[in-house]
Amino acid sequence: MGRTIIFLALLFTHLSLAGCDSKPVGSAPPAPSVTVARPLQKMITEWDEYTGRFVAVERVEVRARVSGFVDLVDFNEGQMVKQGDRLFVIDPRPYKLAVEQAEADLERAKAKLELASLDVQRAAPLVRGNTITEREFDTRKANERDAAGQVGSAEAALKQAELNLEWTEVRAPISGRISDRRIDAGNLVTGGPTGATLLTVIVSIDPIHFAFDGSEADFLHYMRLAAAGARPSSRDVQNPVAVRLADEAEFKHRGQMNFVDNVLNTRTGTIRGRAVFENKDGFLTPGFFGRLRLFGGEREALLIPDSAIASDQSRKIVFTVADDGTVGTKLIEPGPIVEGLRVIRSGLAPTDRIVIDGLQRARPGQKVTPEDGKIEAVAPAAAAR
Repeated sequence: MGRTIIFLALLFTHLSLAGCDSKPVGSAPPAPSVTVARPLQKMITEWDEYTGRFVAVERVEVRARVSGFVDLVDFNEGQMVKQGDRLFVIDPRPYKLAVEQAEADLERAKAKLELASLDVQRAAPLVRGNTITEREFDTRKANERDAAGQVGSAEAALKQAELNLEWTEVRAPISGRISDRRIDAGNLVTGGPTGATLLTVIVSIDPIHFAFDGSEADFLHYMRLAAAGARPSSRDVQNPVAVRLADEAEFKHRGQMNFVDNVLNTRTGTIRGRAVFENKDGFLTPGFFGRLRLFGGEREALLIPDSAIASDQSRKIVFTVADDGTVGTKLIEPGPIVEGLRVIRSGLAPTDRIVIDGLQRARPGQKVTPEDGKIEAVAPAAAAR
């Protein structure tokens, strides 16, 4: 009897404790809340951005054309020079002597030609009177032609000697900014078409080029626009561009496209482009790094915040919320930033509700509590920075 009473007491205690810890059947934690909004749809002027560097339109390595000792360095390093300015003087004395020698050889050749011509003139009546043979007359005419050839050869040698003498003064082949001298006065330099001594380098300043590489996808996009008549090709029209330097917030340097390469680089999947800029003050220097904006046409576009885009390996996705609160994903193709928002080129519809805040709480296939938000563009002046 006592054991039965003790068992019933323990059972009653256990059931009481179990009843205290129980929860209502079927209860679950509330769905996490996220902020959703539809993409902003508006007409935009699309600009694509690329990284590149300024390069000189012309770059010339100044080398010696004749050999000799340098007598004079006639420029200030780093200064602007004009085409034709004298830069170096190579000892001209041996070349002056060569000119004099060539002049003397020419006079000697002319004298021989004059004598040979007189011989032909004297022989003409003699051959008609059979005083000399036809063979002798032909020999004298051949001697005249040979003497005339020697005169031509001497004249060419004189011109070459005069040209070598002219080359002893090394002059600027283009206008631009000159580098430092690579040789000092008193040193021996070697001239000629191969192995010539490098004296200095000159780069042109105005105008100046900006070179960059664009992706294959962007190139295809531009080709499609040109085919549809929405934007002319930069091969046919100088489309406008703008560049900002590394320390600048705005794209204030204005230029035009002037070249698109004829092949894509198969290793990098890019194509080379080039723009040209005026540089009258010489501020833009070859080698400067910059960001270039290229006109991509005007069109109706969908824009979303850059923070609403997530990465799935190499792909870009956004989270969408259905009417019943279920989270889904959409694969998108992002474009450039316009007015502070990212242009979506494909993969998104104007009616889609995308998660713009709380991405860390959104899981595909799960339900969330959507709260309405709004996507707003940034003022153009602020977006340009």
